[in-house]
Amino acid sequence: MQEPLHILIVGAGPTGLACAIEAVSGRLKALVVEKGVLVNSLYHYPTTMTFFTSRERLEIGDLPLASLNTKPHRAEALEYYRRVADFYRLPIHFFERVVGVQGADGNFRVETETTEGQRCLYETRKIILATGYYDLPNLLDIPGEDLPKVSHYYTDPHPYYRRKVAVIGGANSAATAALDLFRHGAEVTLVHREAGLSRHIKYWIRPDLENRIKEGSIRAILEAEVKEIAPGWKYCAWKTTSSSPFPATTRISISSAKSVWESIPKRSAPCVTRKPWRATYPASIWPESSSPGWIRTRFSSKTAASTASKSSPTSRRNSSKLDIRNLTI
Repeated sequence: MQEPLHILIVGAGPTGLACAIEAVSGRLKALVVEKGVLVNSLYHYPTTMTFFTSRERLEIGDLPLASLNTKPHRAEALEYYRRVADFYRLPIHFFERVVGVQGADGNFRVETETTEGQRCLYETRKIILATGYYDLPNLLDIPGEDLPKVSHYYTDPHPYYRRKVAVIGGANSAATAALDLFRHGAEVTLVHREAGLSRHIKYWIRPDLENRIKEGSIRAILEAEVKEIAPGWKYCAWKTTSSSPFPATTRISISSAKSVWESIPKRSAPCVTRKPWRATYPASIWPESSSPGWIRTRFSSKTAASTASKSSPTSRRNSSKLDIRNLTI
């Protein structure tokens, strides 16, 4: 047991650091406990990220954030908060997670555990929880969400060069990730459950994404919910809306282009091109099968065309065929 603290702060993000600065400036005995690195959430932001806010709003402790841009980059912010921690000599324990809290106001007992498994116990009068929300991803709660190929955080586009990537979502984070992936050589499909892109997309990002979708550089599948993710395919169920390009009964199960080409009987697919990487299939009725290699639909080309006439120009252009190259992940 160590000497009792005045304040124990959980989280070494900007808010936790600001609280620690006030405590140290007031000559209080304080300690910051952080499960990861300094400003752990910012560290896990995309490596090429630019903040939406101005540098003045990121400053703490009356220290200026030096930046060549009006809106600083991630690397500049990381350097700034390192300088803040050093300037005020803030007491911070990194890679130490809080596992239990007991007691009441004025007499708390906080138990922590380090990444090496060492347990520590602290007595403190007050506790400040500055844990933020970035470590709480929006889970889909679907089978296959825990596969190695699925990530709930976007960090860097380089590993996805020349790879097919599905970005699930239609708000600002999804928009910036889709554009960044596209510009670094990935083949991007954006899947969103609403009929249009979110109104929360920043005004300078939205036109860029809309133009990339319009020109076909980024494929957008709207009014769709991902139901399952498997090692070689994905499974989508389209919503029931008047503007949807497909009827409510549509179910599309797709694997890689190669496995689709090999699993479909050639006598049932006279319209398939002889290049599997560019295989396209008209919206027609195909044999039912439990194999994930089948494309299973319940609509005819006539039905798809008539339904698509009420949808957007993008939906009309894409409703008559399914491009395996664009849909596989």
